[in-house]
Formats: sequence, C-alpha cells, structure tokens
Amino acid sequence: MTRRLWRLVIPAVVVLVSVGVRGQDRAANAGPPTTAKGDWPHYTADMRGTKYSPIDQINTTNFSRLEVAWRFKTDVFGPRPEFKLEGTPLAVNGVLYTTAGTRRAVIALDGRTGELIWSHSLREGRRAAVSPRQLSGRGVSYWTDGKGDERIIYVTTGYRLVALNARNGAPIPGFGTDGVVDLKVGAVFGNRQPIDLESGEIGLHSTVAVARDTLIVGSSFREGATVKTHNNTKGVVRAFDVHTGKLLWTFNTIPRPGEFGNDTWENDSWAVNGNAGVWTQITVDEELGLVFLPVETPTSDYYGGHRPGNNLFAESLVCVDLRTGARKWHYQIVHHPLWNYDMSSAAILADITVNGRAIKAVAVPGKQGFLFVFDRVTGQPVWPIEERPVPASDVPGEKASPTQPFPTRPPAYARNYLKTDDLIDFTPELRAGAQKVLERYKVGAWMYNPPILGNANGIVGAVNMGNAVGGTNWPGVAYDPETHTIFANANNVGLTSASLVAPPDGFSDIRYVSGLAGRPFREVLGPGDCCAADAAPAASRDELTGSPRPAPVAGGTPAAGAPAAGGTPPAAATNVALAVEGLPLLKPPYGTISAVNLDRGEITWQVAHGDTPDNIRNHPALRGRTIPKTGQAGTGGIGLMVTKSLVVMGDSQLTTTPDHPRGAMLRGYDKATGREVGALLMAAPQSGSPMTYTAGGKQFIVVAISGGSYSGEYLAFALPNGGVD
Repeated sequence: MTRRLWRLVIPAVVVLVSVGVRGQDRAANAGPPTTAKGDWPHYTADMRGTKYSPIDQINTTNFSRLEVAWRFKTDVFGPRPEFKLEGTPLAVNGVLYTTAGTRRAVIALDGRTGELIWSHSLREGRRAAVSPRQLSGRGVSYWTDGKGDERIIYVTTGYRLVALNARNGAPIPGFGTDGVVDLKVGAVFGNRQPIDLESGEIGLHSTVAVARDTLIVGSSFREGATVKTHNNTKGVVRAFDVHTGKLLWTFNTIPRPGEFGNDTWENDSWAVNGNAGVWTQITVDEELGLVFLPVETPTSDYYGGHRPGNNLFAESLVCVDLRTGARKWHYQIVHHPLWNYDMSSAAILADITVNGRAIKAVAVPGKQGFLFVFDRVTGQPVWPIEERPVPASDVPGEKASPTQPFPTRPPAYARNYLKTDDLIDFTPELRAGAQKVLERYKVGAWMYNPPILGNANGIVGAVNMGNAVGGTNWPGVAYDPETHTIFANANNVGLTSASLVAPPDGFSDIRYVSGLAGRPFREVLGPGDCCAADAAPAASRDELTGSPRPAPVAGGTPAAGAPAAGGTPPAAATNVALAVEGLPLLKPPYGTISAVNLDRGEITWQVAHGDTPDNIRNHPALRGRTIPKTGQAGTGGIGLMVTKSLVVMGDSQLTTTPDHPRGAMLRGYDKATGREVGALLMAAPQSGSPMTYTAGGKQFIVVAISGGSYSGEYLAFALPNGGVD
C-alpha cells in the first residue's frame, strides 16, 4: 500500500473542546507527575506496577459517604456501544487520559467535571476488523520531558503505535510517519516470514511501558483453544525511541537459533510454532535499568504435540536490559505449557526485608493463585521453589513435562486444585450431587491434570482449578510499599475441564484442539474478538456480545468443541455441567481478596469479596438456610487499588439484596484488617481497574463499569461538600 492510500485509510479524527482548566492544576503540580502529587501517571499508578497512591482525603472514615461526582458514557466513540470497557484512566495535572469505544478512541477529560477536552481515533477498516485484540483496550501511556513536551502514547486496534500531543490530541509530526509507527512491520511467523500488514494476526490491548525515553511494546494474539494453525505469529517485544519512533531493540519470546533457549524447542519446532507474546502490562525498574516481561502460552493452549520440549520463554517471567533488550535472567513458571496458565498479570517491584536482609524483589501472581517472588537483580527465588512430579499425558503425540515448579512461600491465596473438602456443603444432598457430577471427569489430587481426549458418552474432561478463569487474571494485584503487602484478588471457583478432539476436516493443522467427541464443533473466540468498529455486521454473530452462534460442522465430521462466547473458557463447552442444581460444585468463598505480607511470606488476612449472587440467595434448595457472604466468581478478572488506608475494588456481578436495589457495589476495605468500611452502588459491574487522583484540591476515585445490557461508562466518586470532610 502506498503512503497516499495508507493515509486515506486511517485519517486521524481530533476533536478539541477545551483546555482551560489544565493550566490551573499544572501550576500547582510543577515537575514530573507522581502519585504523591495526586496524579496517576501510569496504568498501574507507577512503573513498578503497584496500583498504590498515598493520597488520603478519601479514607476508612468517609469512604461510605462518597457520591457520584461525574460520569462519562463512551457510546459515541464508535458506530455501536461497547459492553466490555476495561480502561483505567491516567491522571496528570488534573486531566484524565484513557481509551473509549469500539474504535478505541483516545479521550482527554477534565478531572473535575468529566467534560471532554479532546478525542482522537483512527479508522483502520479491515485491519482493525481482523485484529485478535479489539474494543477499547485498557488505556494509554504518558511521557514528558519535563520542559513542556507532553505525549500520550497508545496502540490502535490494528496494531499501530501512536504518539499524540497531550494538550490537544494532535499527532506528533516527528514520531514515525505523521505520528504513527506500523507495529506489524517486523512481525513474523514461521522461519522469519513477514506477516501480511492488513490481515496478519497480531495486536495489543494493554498499555505501552514508558521508561526514560523508551517505549516498550508487547504483542497479543488470537485465543489459542481452537486456532487454525500452530504456525502462528510469533511473540515479540520491542522498544522504540519516544522522540522519533525509531526501533531500539527487539526481544524474541520464541528464541531463534543462536539465542538462549532455542534448544528448548526440540526438533527445531521453534520454526513452525507461534504466540508466546507479552500481552499484559510490562513493569520497569528505571533505577536498575531492568524490564520485566510476563510471557503467555505458545500455540496452542491445550495441546503441545507440535512443540516438544519446555518451550522457553513461554509462561516465564523474563528480565531484560532496558537499554539493549538483552536477557538478564528468566524463570519458567510452567514447563511445556498445556493448561492456559499464561502470565496474565503485571509483575510487582517490591523492596522488602526477609529475615533481616533487604531484597529488591519482583513478585508475579498467576491463575494458579501463587505468588512467585524473586530477587529482581539476580533472578534467585526469595523462598525455595520446588520441582515436583506431575501426571503424564496420555494424548497421542503429547509429552508433558514430568515436573513443575511449586513455591514454598507465600502459600497459595486461591484454590488451585480440587479437594473433596472444597465441594459444596450447603446440604448433604448437594455434596452427594457434586460427587456424582465428578464421576464424569478425570479428577486428581494435584495441579497440572493434563488434558484428555474427552467423550460426551464417557469421561468428559480433565478437571483443573485455574486455567483460563482461576486465581488472578489480567488486572493483576496491588502492592502497598508502606507495609510490604500485596493485595491479591482471586476467583476461587475457577473449576474447568480440559478436553481435546481432532478438528473437523480443513479447520486447523493442529492435531487436537479444544472439543468433546460426540458434540458439534464450535470455534472458541476471546473477549472482544470480532467486535472492532470497522468490522462488517455478521448475521452469524450475536449482536450484543459478538460471539458466534452455532454453525454447521466443517467437513461433516461431528467432532466436538468448545463454545465460543466472548471470553467463555473453552472448558465451559466441554462440561457436562460442572454444577449441581445450577449451583457451583465448590463451596464458598467464590471470590476473595487476600493480604500477603512479602517480608514474611504469609497471608495476613483474606475476605470474601462481593455480595452473595442472586442464584445462591434465592435457590429453592437453600430456602430457610442462613448462607454466609459468599463473594463472587469472576473476582480474579477485575482489578483493585490500594491507598494510604484503603483497598478498593468493585463487584463482578449484579445482585439484588435487602440492602440495595439491583446493581453492583464499589467496596472499600481497611487495608490493615480487611474490614469492609463502605459500599457504593453502581449500575453495572466493575470492568476496569479503579484509580484515584486529585483535581482542584479534591480526591476522586474513577472506575470503568459495563456488562450485560449496560454499555461502557467511566464513573467518578468524590466526597460531598467540595471534598471537605
């Protein structure tokens, strides 16, 4: 495509509304933005990934008195509303910057009123429509030279890196070409074969890491349960100069010949396999010049017969040099991944003291409900991590790793394997029913129960905890540098089954994909996969969620599969109902928040998070019984933040209780004890991580809400009476 045509395809749309309030807060906040000044300058508050702010106008004594200060609907930023708004705004000098809508527009808002200052978007046509990561994404990044040059950095749906003037949203002329760098240039599959610049499948929905004058950009891909080929686009992490957009370095997450780790792809399988991207947030120690990369699963999620070996750097935490991108150290969390335990959360940089010894640590949470804690300089575990035997696979062509790493401290903060004592115990009849259901599954007293060839008329699948839905997912955890405590949100009922089947003729070159013999085959799509603003309407897709409706079996072979439903885990399709009478097989708590002290490697408190769901509260089998607060499933997939005195996180579900009408609650907890100090009603569940800032001397808390029939909205809370308590 010529440059002239390219510019016709993606014209920038910039709307300038007002900038008047900006200078007032700028004068009061001279110097670089920091959380101590009331800013929130990074997606995770700072480059250390903490999600911590020391401001304390809103605290344990007054959280319950918060009121809605302003709200901002995102419906107009695309041709149709978005029902999965995951953004977390930045706040700099009284202005909020974030993404919105199905075209992933960038918007600037007045922090005092929520009024639009400017917006920017690119129309990318088919390139956006075929992207594996669509919708509004999770936000933007900010950079300044401290002398007046301020830039907003983001990645478009179609995988372009864009630099904007923070004051007015105009593209930066000296950055790339007219403010844009094409990130698909340099992306490859196979043995260094360039992907197609329009249809090549690579994208990103997380924010760019900004450290010094360097932009660090990861990559993400189509969900790997029923992909069309194991020879998928390869994961890559690249650094670019913030001034010019010039490429500075590249780190291959699937090592090439001559690079460390290439030999872990046996039989030269590195050349015919893909993925292993870094799609979650990247954290940086600017002082030490270290970058921390949490790497995802390789193609495919549940079958690794085409990629024998341990497959570095898949499902590893990798430390690289900020200046050069050279590997410093790595630790593989899961060898030869088969369970979709991809590293989905940002690593946390924590300066801790263990047995009297000061340690510059890095801690990474995961879907298993573990915290892996390392010395971030050397890569050595702070506490021993043991290689323990795990079951072998009996799937033809598969060779699972004989051992997997298990941390000895801290203890797991969420369930990570099925124990009999964890089964539902509201009544003896319900427990007996749960045991009956599990007779259809391969169950073991261990983690890493390998996928099986399931059959609808026999054993359905291999049960695991975690996988796609357990523990902590993409929003990650928060860290309090005052008390050296990580606050970890977790889905505590992430019970799934893994089943494989040969795909229908012509669907995929992968020997086995997610599915269930005896059931119609369905392709699995991820959240937002297919919902780009410029995607043509498809009669075969659900208009609200974008999920495919059942389709005829390809090739006429009734091979089975997982339903694809906007993020529904593949295992959900293979279930012969992992439930009893419509209730979870597991007893409460369903969702939790835990405080984990990193000096001692101990859990100091744990509480159920969220109201008891309506289907539990109103279930006929439980009528007349006192049901304790259960918390809510899905808690691992929404984020939290920590302040001087509070932990703040919203509900993942709508409920109707005697205490409030139908809605979801934004909850505040005393960070020292876990005691709930207040709950604020919202019209929809939390769908993005909360943040806090000050503007005009007033503290605000902002959170994205959406889901079901409620389209995306940013909701801001503040104290009444001008913030004066």
